[in-house]
Amino acid sequence: MDYQNVTVSIPKDILKKAKHIAIDRHTSLSGLLSQALEEIVEKEDAYSKAKDRQLVILKSGFDMGLKGKINWGREDLHARK
Repeated sequence: MDYQNVTVSIPKDILKKAKHIAIDRHTSLSGLLSQALEEIVEKEDAYSKAKDRQLVILKSGFDMGLKGKINWGREDLHARK
């Protein structure tokens, strides 16, 4: 895997807490950020794949057991009794 250095600006109080978290997890701040970004990317990829699967299902339609025939009209569905 190729790595690239980046510069980020982080509020000092967040940076201090993040360094402590990194130490607790036996990693570096860079490692902690890499893990967090990797999780974000994995979640986005999984969401995108799930969305694409669901769109295919929606486009193919659902079998409602009507065999293509609708036996009621809008008025029937909205009739008040």
